[in-house]
Amino acid sequence: MGKKLLSAGQLTDALSHYHAAVDGDPNNFLPRFQRATVLIALGRSRSAIPDLDKVLELRPEFYQARVQRGNVFLKQGRFDEAHIDYEGVLRYSPENKDALQQLGVIEPIKRTVMEAKYAMERGDCHSAIEQLTHAIEVAPWDPELRMMRADCYERQGDLIKAISDIKPTTKLINDNTQAFLRMSKLHYEIGELEEALREVRECLKLDQDHKQCHPFYKKMKKLNKQLSAAQDLINKEQYHEAIDKLKKALRTESKNKPLVGKARRQLCHCHLKLGFSQEAIKECNAALSIDENDVDALCDRAEAYILEEMYNEAVNDFQKAKSINEHLHKVQEGLDRAQRLLKQSQKRDYYKILGLKRNCNKREITKAYRKLAVKWHPDNYKGEDKKKAEKMFIDIAAAKEVLTDPEKRAKYDAGEDPLDPESQQGGGGWPQGHGFPFGNGFQFKFHFN
Repeated sequence: MGKKLLSAGQLTDALSHYHAAVDGDPNNFLPRFQRATVLIALGRSRSAIPDLDKVLELRPEFYQARVQRGNVFLKQGRFDEAHIDYEGVLRYSPENKDALQQLGVIEPIKRTVMEAKYAMERGDCHSAIEQLTHAIEVAPWDPELRMMRADCYERQGDLIKAISDIKPTTKLINDNTQAFLRMSKLHYEIGELEEALREVRECLKLDQDHKQCHPFYKKMKKLNKQLSAAQDLINKEQYHEAIDKLKKALRTESKNKPLVGKARRQLCHCHLKLGFSQEAIKECNAALSIDENDVDALCDRAEAYILEEMYNEAVNDFQKAKSINEHLHKVQEGLDRAQRLLKQSQKRDYYKILGLKRNCNKREITKAYRKLAVKWHPDNYKGEDKKKAEKMFIDIAAAKEVLTDPEKRAKYDAGEDPLDPESQQGGGGWPQGHGFPFGNGFQFKFHFN
């Protein structure tokens, strides 16, 4: 039955039948050999070794088991033991191709490993990685080779590849808590908090009181809770509360650059949404000092620059964001708007005319308009330059008309002047020399005490 299932590729089911066969006749070498073959196919080579040992104890001349064990030893990096097994095969089968071929591999690969160690000692990680990669192709189940290469990748700053090499060692070595802890710390170092928590939990499954894993887990759990809560508050547009959570997170972790950069970027976003443009710029600067290619931070800083009427800086940030990710819709949209606003700022700026910020409300607009209208009304102006007063009064009235009309203000904020004939397709503006721009049927009256 085991043979039938094995030929059908049902390895797990075949293994259960071979277990029964071995239990039924423990001194029969053939079921043990077949079970070892299935275990190796399932990647459980360490479990196969005892069966192969027993087979050769029961039947020393059964050299096929010796070839199989030699192959396992070779893949595990146990080169001397593999060498002994292949030589043992040749005693019974002098022309055995597998044994002869593998014997020819062992000495060169041992030299390769020694050269890799020498390269690491002199700090030549590039050469060491090349040598170790070749060695791992021959001995993929050797945890020492993988850990050596992981060390090299870590020295080079390639932490993702280091993690990829450490991961298999958790299966190659029983209860490998140190590997789980190391992977957790590497994930944490590159800002992958969820992945770091996942790996440290695996460490705690093996030893719930682990002296290194337990305190590290507690710190990460606290930080993850703070950052997750902040993100939830941002999603709910509760920006003041989110800022408070983010500041607490920065007190929990102030040195991990990717996580600090993420918190600073989110602080920038919150301040921007609250209209605190200068605070937003400060936080985005901090985030970009950690990662200058953070597209979200570049876009948020550009939006804050727009609030500060620093249009050249906004254009520059959006252009850099586009060079990093040209397919992001908000980047192109922001760049187009910033360029329009820059062009617009070189003409008539209604916010500047009224002395207001771009996030001003209607009450502030009306108040500023009334104050300036009194000052610049041609009939009330005390200065000699009546022409200047007339122009200023027209500009003040135009600013009020645009900024108190939600539709016109939205157009203006998007970079289009609804009162400028040049920015209108098919008219809609107010031609020169035709009076004040107060809309159709609007009667302007101003009363003085």
